[in-house]
Amino acid sequence: MRAVVCGVVGAAVLAGCGGTEEGSAGPTTTVRDPDTIEVFNPCRGALSDEVLTSVGLDPATLHVTVDPPTGVSAWRVCSWRPLDDRYGSGKRDIGIFSTSHTLADARKKEGVTVIRDTTINARPGLVSKENSTPDICYVSFEAEQGMFEITAAWLSTEGPRGGDLCGIAEQYATAFEPHLPK
Repeated sequence: MRAVVCGVVGAAVLAGCGGTEEGSAGPTTTVRDPDTIEVFNPCRGALSDEVLTSVGLDPATLHVTVDPPTGVSAWRVCSWRPLDDRYGSGKRDIGIFSTSHTLADARKKEGVTVIRDTTINARPGLVSKENSTPDICYVSFEAEQGMFEITAAWLSTEGPRGGDLCGIAEQYATAFEPHLPK
């Protein structure tokens, strides 16, 4: 899982210019603090069992990694196991990271290799891997809150592994995208 989630989060501050008001000394600045934005919570019922089944995941296999019970959180992270082999085969886990961090943050993250830019339905995104965890692929795409990341991870070195891990993550991201806030 992203080291960012494990507490090595640096405060990402993105600045934008606002309008000027008569008599002011210059432009106002809007500061975006990812730790104060309420993010979509995929782990506590916002994604119905019907949605999870339609994208090919088993709702009964929910594993919550990060989901504080109350308050604002820069990350909400959970995962499920596939119901079938529609996007690949082998023991794997499909995760969703809901975050107030942005694609720009993901591009700048140390220890990450951006494999390529992509588009998930109409949303700009990127495909990446952390250098320390080659058995996980991340597909990140824009959202007003920051971004969503869909991960595909091999769970075992035993048995067959069918399909390209990043291709699997992209297919799940495409299936999830219509069910996630813009």
